[in-house]
This record gives sequence, structure tokens and C-alpha cells, in this order.
Amino acid sequence: MENLPIKNKLAALPPLKDPKRWLLASIVVITILFGWKYPLLGFAVPVVMLIGIIGGILHGRYVCGNLCPRGSFYDTGFRLLGGTRPVPKLLLDMRFRWAIMAVMMTIMALQISRNPGDPLHWGWVFWLVCTLTTVVGVIFGMIYRPRTWCSFCPVGTMGNAFGGGKNQLRISQACVGCKLCERVCPMDLEIARYRESGVMPDRDCLKCSACVKVCPKGALSWPDNRDAIVK
Repeated sequence: MENLPIKNKLAALPPLKDPKRWLLASIVVITILFGWKYPLLGFAVPVVMLIGIIGGILHGRYVCGNLCPRGSFYDTGFRLLGGTRPVPKLLLDMRFRWAIMAVMMTIMALQISRNPGDPLHWGWVFWLVCTLTTVVGVIFGMIYRPRTWCSFCPVGTMGNAFGGGKNQLRISQACVGCKLCERVCPMDLEIARYRESGVMPDRDCLKCSACVKVCPKGALSWPDNRDAIVK
């Protein structure tokens, strides 16, 4: 089977139909729409970040690909508006990503320090950060791929750094290089090129299993210790 041309590889992805992912996406929408009036909703932000960080250390970017509310937002309804251009290399550079995280954490800390004794102020700061970064993600997602924000998200960067090498995707000799897996990859990762080595080493793999489900040859799988997680 011939390899798919690059223009097909970057085709628009259809919205996910998984009800769980739409429910997760609603958390972002509700937080942004009502967090300014009910600041305590903003505390959903540090809770999700903590889950993402712990999950990133233990399982790589699995939480990003399966449990993240904002990631689910980009994978569901927003996909109808998402672009098809490849993500710029600058946004993938780890130096740039660490710099973004440092700037964001500094701004958030400075804002909280203005009234550290008021939990409502904390919630408002978390809401503001969530809103602004989501807007940035929407803009980039409309220009490039829907999940462009996930390429330099601070939590995702930590998952890449501390757990990205865990539970890597396996590629069997049954792979014929059709690249259907790459067409559905939300991170636009190269997969088929690693069929000779048998392992896809990209640390930004979200472990969402979209590629596993679409492979016509059943050539993709996860290590045995990930079976329970994927199911």
C-alpha cells in the first residue's frame, strides 16, 4: 500500500463522539463562562493541573489525551473550527516550552500575591489564566492543528519531561506504512517511520489510542502494563 500524501495526512479531524470527552469539555466551558461571577469554579484549574502532573510522571501524557478537560474541548466541538497546518517547530522546542511555563507561573504567582488571603481572589486568578490560555489555544488551533496548545502546554511539557518515555507505542511488523494512524493523531506525530524499530519514541504522544483503533492491520499496541489503562 502506498504512503498517503502529506495533504491527506493533515486533513481535518472529525469531532470525537465519546460522551465522556464532551462531558470533560463542558468543564472548561462552564468554568470560563461563569468563573468570573463564581470564582471558586476557578479552583478546577489547579485540580486538573495536579492530576495532569501526577499522571504525567506515572504514565506520560495519558491524562492529556484522555482526561484533560481542555484537551477534550479541542477534540470535540472545536475540531469543526480547527486548522490543518502543521504546528511550527518553535512551539515544539523544549526551551520555548519551559520559558512559557516559567512566564505563566510567574504571572500567576504575582497575581495571587496581590491578595493571598482571599480564596475568591485565588479562584479569580485561576479563572483568568484558564480563560486567557484557552483563547490563545483557540487562536492557534484555528490557524494550525486543533490541539496546537497541547504542543506547549506547561502541564504537557512536564509530562513530556518526566514521563514521556514511559509506555511507548509498539509497532509490529504487520505495519504496511499506510499512515492512517498519522492522519488521526491529534498531535500530528510521525508513527509509521518507526516501524523498523518497533517503538514510537515521541515523548508528546498523548496515548489516546486513536491510532491503535484505526490501524487496519492491528499493528499498533501498548505495552502489557498499559492494557488496563487503555481499556
